[in-house]
Amino acid sequence: MSEWTDMYRQKLTTPEEAVKVVKSGDWVEYGMATTQPILLDEALANRKSELKDVKVRTSFSFSPRQVVEKDPNRETFTVSNWHMSGYDRKKCALGQMNFSPFCYRNEPSLYRNILDVDVAMIQVAPMDKHGFFNFGLNVSATEAITKKAKKVIVEVNESMPRVLGGRGECIHISDIDAIVEAGNTPQPTIPFSTGDEIDTKIAEMIVKEIPNGATLQLGVGGLPNTIGAMIADSDLKDLGMHTEMLVDAFYLMYKKGRLTNKVKELDTDKAVWSFALGSKEMYDWVDNNPFLAAYPVEYVNDPFVISQMDNFISINNCIDVDLFGQVSSESAGTKQISGSGGQLDFADGAYRSKGGKSFIAFRSTFTNKKTGKTESRILPTLTPGTTVTDPRSQVHWLVTEYGMVNMMGKSTWERAEGLISLAHPDFREELIKAAEDMKIWRYSNKR
Repeated sequence: MSEWTDMYRQKLTTPEEAVKVVKSGDWVEYGMATTQPILLDEALANRKSELKDVKVRTSFSFSPRQVVEKDPNRETFTVSNWHMSGYDRKKCALGQMNFSPFCYRNEPSLYRNILDVDVAMIQVAPMDKHGFFNFGLNVSATEAITKKAKKVIVEVNESMPRVLGGRGECIHISDIDAIVEAGNTPQPTIPFSTGDEIDTKIAEMIVKEIPNGATLQLGVGGLPNTIGAMIADSDLKDLGMHTEMLVDAFYLMYKKGRLTNKVKELDTDKAVWSFALGSKEMYDWVDNNPFLAAYPVEYVNDPFVISQMDNFISINNCIDVDLFGQVSSESAGTKQISGSGGQLDFADGAYRSKGGKSFIAFRSTFTNKKTGKTESRILPTLTPGTTVTDPRSQVHWLVTEYGMVNMMGKSTWERAEGLISLAHPDFREELIKAAEDMKIWRYSNKR
């Protein structure tokens, strides 16, 4: 213990001293969500007048990034982002940040094989008696980032839970160049909230399709939360968890005895995840809990890994779907909303799983905030510039409040028929007309 304590004292410094290692032209890595630095970000931003052409990679920000706030015209710092939060989305729309398209599963290999990292600044949990700092709520690609970096600075936050692996969840003090202490800064939280009667109707259809012993992946948002809460209140038994994002719905399932992981073919008895965002109560559950196992995203999101678990059920939502079955879950036209994430990986892996199913669930309409009008999420074709997250060839089940349709193996006219049956009745006639114009509507199709 004394050896690591002595090394800790030697490497402990101030944020201002630590960021002096950054040089003009460097690539600086902030990591994702809860691993992003606070004090180091502020200190680096304060060096704006001393530096030139510093590139910063970040992802899923839950507090303002000072390298953006203090340099809105990007005179010194060019910030790129792997996955958009609400804050990131606004900055991207203003031209103060750029989006980096990627397959989330590939992130660790991108760092190992392609990307340069001069300095990594990562928030961690306090050092343990063996000299290890824990990455806490975001394992994801953090280990790959720190291994590639020429210099590693950790920002120690006493509020960061210590998570168990799996693998890739920690870094040893001998691999760290500088340590900064951040006290006890609360971790960002997302309140758990379920949807309304429309979400409940969608959830009821999906929950009926889940067998005992199924392994689950859930996306984020009110609709997946509603589904998760309904599963928790069901009589399903021995469910497993294998999900990129750990959310409160799983904690609720655990508390009500649904989540045991006893019959999973892989990581039996362990609830597997890659990053976590939710309530303080969930973070307390994650802390030092052997029931859970954190892994890098290249393992969690690997379709081959997912496919080895029987009755794998993947549940996600989306922004728009067109009559050909193409799904966008990340952009509206050229406006970047979030990112690709692992939706396609889980859709593919769940379909390959014995008894598995992938569900893309969404409300049939939304209210346009600018016009106040109700618009259909099912479109003749996606708006120009919209990113296709799931190609039509890999979409399994689509679900709205009007029903559910299996898209696998369907011709273009069958797809059009199925999708129009999921649309709000007010939009069906115009969708039929569009399908006729595109020659994907059969004369005998249902109206």
